[in-house]
Amino acid sequence: MSTSVAQSVGESWRALRTPLLVTGLIVLAAIGLLIATSARTSGPFSPDSTESGGARALAALLENHNVEVHSTESLEDAVRPGDGKALLIGPSGSLNESDWRRIADARWSHVILIRPGSRALSALAPGVRSTGDSLASRSREARCDLPAAVKAGTVTVGGPTYSAPEGAITCYGNGINHTVVRLEVDGRTVDVVGTPASFTNDQLADDGNAALALNLIGTHQELTWYLPQYESTYNGPDEDEGPPLIPPDVRYIAWALAFAVLVVAIWRGRRLGPVVAERLPVIVHAAETTEGRARLYRRSRARDRAAAALRESALGQLHKAHGIPRRAEPAAVVATVAARTGRDPAMLYELLYGLPPLTDAALMSLSQELDVLTQEVRHP
Repeated sequence: MSTSVAQSVGESWRALRTPLLVTGLIVLAAIGLLIATSARTSGPFSPDSTESGGARALAALLENHNVEVHSTESLEDAVRPGDGKALLIGPSGSLNESDWRRIADARWSHVILIRPGSRALSALAPGVRSTGDSLASRSREARCDLPAAVKAGTVTVGGPTYSAPEGAITCYGNGINHTVVRLEVDGRTVDVVGTPASFTNDQLADDGNAALALNLIGTHQELTWYLPQYESTYNGPDEDEGPPLIPPDVRYIAWALAFAVLVVAIWRGRRLGPVVAERLPVIVHAAETTEGRARLYRRSRARDRAAAALRESALGQLHKAHGIPRRAEPAAVVATVAARTGRDPAMLYELLYGLPPLTDAALMSLSQELDVLTQEVRHP
């Protein structure tokens, strides 16, 4: 009667439940950590970020001057009616043209665009164009009559520059292109700011940066601080481009899963100790192994393999007896053996390196001749 060695369902579960539990806990912990970290530092110019490129200091400054700051990453918060309120749009994420049109239709009283792209400019600041040039970061005078810039005085400015249409107020530039542009569009004020680094935690305290930020952004008691993500109101093939193929939150889950797999791989791949030698249940003598192998050769009529095995064994003895290197050429082996045994080199070559025998009788003859040759080696 045979006994099955396959594991039952219960045994498999008992073997896998610990790794699965550990993997699940690691994934949950990693996802929680990533979500908590992303909530605190949700991208460049985030009002919740305390990193050098964040804007937590600016958000605190605005709140200290009675400006209620509402931070959001949801498009729905940016497209709700905004009469009497200000909207700041950060430099992150990607929205399509219909999203920007919806924001423009929300009728915010004041819109501040931080390092905007061409779609944002087209929808909210028509006539303003990015020049593709960038100013080196250094202290600059406003050279304009914008009240916020006049009050701030010298400001540390650097970054992308913009060209502006007639009637717009341009500040902090080289006389042709500027990093701050203000214009009136459909009854609302739009500020284009290409120098977000001036308002970050790292540089807010330099020069008149804080005064410019406060007077430029803190114009209303309510400020919606919108950091665009990768959401989209994609409605069909008429849109210029569809929504992203991979949602942004997927990367957090992917990193968590990759980390969990790495931890489990290291855990399961640890060394289990030295190899333990075990006694064989049955001792098989070398002669029995040789006979069994010979029967297999005979059954499959593998005379070529049998002849190769016999010749390899004979050559091993010849190499050892005559001090011939193992990698010596056949001609050198034949010459050495012929010189020491007196045999004909041609016959020796045919014996040691010739074609495989075609019949069982020829194989037996080859075996006997090789045996005689090796006997001569052992008993010269």
